[in-house]
Amino acid sequence: MKEVFSRPKSLKNKPFHYCPGCGHSIVHRLIAECVDNLKIKNDVIGIAPVGCAVFAYDYFDFDMIEVAHGRPPAVATAIKRVLPEKVVFSYQGDGDLAAIGTSEIIHASARGENISVFFINNATYGMTGGQMAPTTLLGQKTKTTILGRKKEDSGSPLKMAEIISQIDGSSFVARTSVDSVKNIRTTSRLIEKAFNYQIQNKGFCFVEILSPCPTDWYLSPVDSLKWIQTVMTKTFQLGVIKDIWKGQ
Repeated sequence: MKEVFSRPKSLKNKPFHYCPGCGHSIVHRLIAECVDNLKIKNDVIGIAPVGCAVFAYDYFDFDMIEVAHGRPPAVATAIKRVLPEKVVFSYQGDGDLAAIGTSEIIHASARGENISVFFINNATYGMTGGQMAPTTLLGQKTKTTILGRKKEDSGSPLKMAEIISQIDGSSFVARTSVDSVKNIRTTSRLIEKAFNYQIQNKGFCFVEILSPCPTDWYLSPVDSLKWIQTVMTKTFQLGVIKDIWKGQ
């Protein structure tokens, strides 16, 4: 019988706990595939967030460390400076990175730390039940914005990729999505590029990934993908925002 599923060597043989249609499982696989392609499984160190992906260390079959909420960039900085030969990445959600960890990510970027950051943006606090996040869209309904987010009450959503791109220390900043086969392939290339740049000592790399959250969006998995395509990308536009090494 022809094999229809090939598990990356950098993923453990363990079922994901994520909700049906969640994007975390897709991104986990993409990261694992890139680690395998680059043959860095024995040299990579990942940092798990506080959030839905808090148990990421149960799925990746390489060194992982769990840190306090919002602090992955600080810990990644410490690990990379002590072990500069290692490939270090943080994996963070919007509550972890764009809320409690805002200062951490800003200053790690400002310092130009030679790390890779993968930022999962699903526009909500997924783990705690779907409250408004810094990335929640204007008009989006959540547990704490039942009539929709209002600019006059809560401000506008933070566009973290654009913010990071304005900091001199950042070298590569992109936003992508896992809403379609085409964009999943693009996401894979951008993840691998962020790893490659780090291996080449090219500095701070930031890849924002728009990810579906059917449970807290109150949509089916299919409709969640459509919502990213028709609504979310109007606020969070896809593409490479900054690449100081392009053409070099």
